Amino acid sequence: MAELGDKTQVATFLFATQNPVHKYLVFLGAFSALVVSTLLVVLLGSKVAGLLPMKVIRILSSLGFIAIGIFILLRELNVFRSLFP
Repeated sequence: MAELGDKTQVATFLFATQNPVHKYLVFLGAFSALVVSTLLVVLLGSKVAGLLPMKVIRILSSLGFIAIGIFILLRELNVFRSLFP
Protein backbone atom coordinates (compact mmCIF):
# COMPACT_ATOMS: atom_id res chain seq x y z
CA MET A 1 0.00 0.00 0.00
CA ALA A 2 2.91 2.36 0.62
CA GLU A 3 3.78 2.22 -3.07
CA LEU A 4 0.41 3.52 -4.24
CA GLY A 5 1.86 6.92 -4.86
CA ASP A 6 -0.41 8.98 -7.04
CA LYS A 7 -4.10 9.49 -7.62
CA THR A 8 -4.08 7.40 -10.79
CA GLN A 9 -2.83 4.34 -8.94
CA VAL A 10 -5.33 4.85 -6.14
CA ALA A 11 -8.17 5.27 -8.66
CA THR A 12 -7.06 2.10 -10.47
CA PHE A 13 -6.95 0.24 -7.15
CA LEU A 14 -10.46 1.37 -6.26
CA PHE A 15 -11.80 0.62 -9.73
CA ALA A 16 -10.36 -2.91 -9.60
CA THR A 17 -12.17 -3.58 -6.32
CA GLN A 18 -15.58 -3.02 -7.91
CA ASN A 19 -17.67 -5.94 -9.07
CA PRO A 20 -18.33 -6.98 -11.91
CA VAL A 21 -15.27 -5.29 -13.41
CA HIS A 22 -12.93 -7.67 -15.20
CA LYS A 23 -9.52 -7.26 -13.56
CA TYR A 24 -7.56 -7.77 -16.78
CA LEU A 25 -9.49 -4.95 -18.44
CA VAL A 26 -8.62 -2.66 -15.52
CA PHE A 27 -4.97 -3.61 -15.96
CA LEU A 28 -5.11 -3.09 -19.72
CA GLY A 29 -6.78 0.31 -19.32
CA ALA A 30 -4.29 1.51 -16.69
CA PHE A 31 -1.36 0.15 -18.69
CA SER A 32 -2.56 1.82 -21.89
CA ALA A 33 -3.11 5.13 -20.13
CA LEU A 34 0.42 5.04 -18.72
CA VAL A 35 1.94 4.18 -22.11
CA VAL A 36 0.03 6.93 -23.93
CA SER A 37 0.74 9.60 -21.31
CA THR A 38 4.43 8.62 -21.21
CA LEU A 39 4.63 8.76 -25.01
CA LEU A 40 3.09 12.23 -25.05
CA VAL A 41 5.47 13.50 -22.39
CA VAL A 42 8.50 12.07 -24.21
CA LEU A 43 7.43 13.64 -27.50
CA LEU A 44 6.72 16.99 -25.83
CA GLY A 45 9.98 16.84 -23.90
CA SER A 46 12.01 16.17 -27.02
CA LYS A 47 10.39 19.14 -28.78
CA VAL A 48 11.02 21.45 -25.80
CA ALA A 49 14.62 20.22 -25.57
CA GLY A 50 15.08 21.22 -29.21
CA LEU A 51 13.76 24.71 -28.54
CA LEU A 52 15.31 25.62 -25.18
CA PRO A 53 18.73 25.05 -23.63
CA MET A 54 18.83 22.48 -20.80
CA LYS A 55 19.80 25.16 -18.29
CA VAL A 56 16.57 27.05 -19.01
CA ILE A 57 14.52 23.83 -18.79
CA ARG A 58 16.08 22.98 -15.42
CA ILE A 59 15.45 26.48 -14.07
CA LEU A 60 11.83 26.48 -15.26
CA SER A 61 11.14 23.02 -13.86
CA SER A 62 12.77 24.00 -10.54
CA LEU A 63 10.63 27.12 -10.34
CA GLY A 64 7.56 25.01 -11.13
CA PHE A 65 8.28 22.60 -8.28
CA ILE A 66 8.97 25.50 -5.90
CA ALA A 67 5.67 27.14 -6.93
CA ILE A 68 3.76 23.91 -6.34
CA GLY A 69 5.41 23.53 -2.94
CA ILE A 70 4.53 27.08 -1.93
CA PHE A 71 0.95 26.60 -3.12
CA ILE A 72 0.58 23.38 -1.10
CA LEU A 73 2.10 25.02 1.98
CA LEU A 74 -0.19 28.04 1.72
CA ARG A 75 -3.20 25.82 1.13
CA GLU A 76 -2.39 23.83 4.27
CA LEU A 77 -2.05 27.08 6.21
CA ASN A 78 -5.55 28.02 4.96
CA VAL A 79 -4.31 31.15 3.20
CA PHE A 80 -6.64 30.41 0.27
CA ARG A 81 -9.71 29.84 2.44
CA SER A 82 -11.50 32.89 1.03
CA LEU A 83 -10.59 32.00 -2.57
CA PHE A 84 -11.31 28.26 -2.42
CA PRO A 85 -14.04 27.56 0.17
